[in-house]
Amino acid sequence: MEVWQLARELALDIFNETLTLPFAKDFELVEQIRRSSGSAMDNIAEGFERGGKKEFIQFLGIAKGSAGEVRSQLYRALDRKHVTQEKFDFLFNKVIILSKKLSSLITYLKNSEFKGFKFKEQP
Repeated sequence: MEVWQLARELALDIFNETLTLPFAKDFELVEQIRRSSGSAMDNIAEGFERGGKKEFIQFLGIAKGSAGEVRSQLYRALDRKHVTQEKFDFLFNKVIILSKKLSSLITYLKNSEFKGFKFKEQP
């Protein structure tokens, strides 16, 4: 799933950036931004695995919220000079793309007749 792949890339990019100094020494922010970026990825996967459209939409909304947290935390990293403006722009753009794709998927699912895999008739 494309949104999950984007969230995975973002989580890895965030992880790698938080290994660099001075970011790596801001332990609280490092932990928060890693958790938020991982949460986006994990909630997409968990919602999908539940097999129902309504649950999937709910978890996609949680993932979108986690992406919003990452954006906010990136601003803190920029303000604290943990990341350059160039790195901030790169990561921020990735989060915006993820958020937009999550919104599009939520809209698509809300308008879809498909109820989910767990409601599919078994042979």
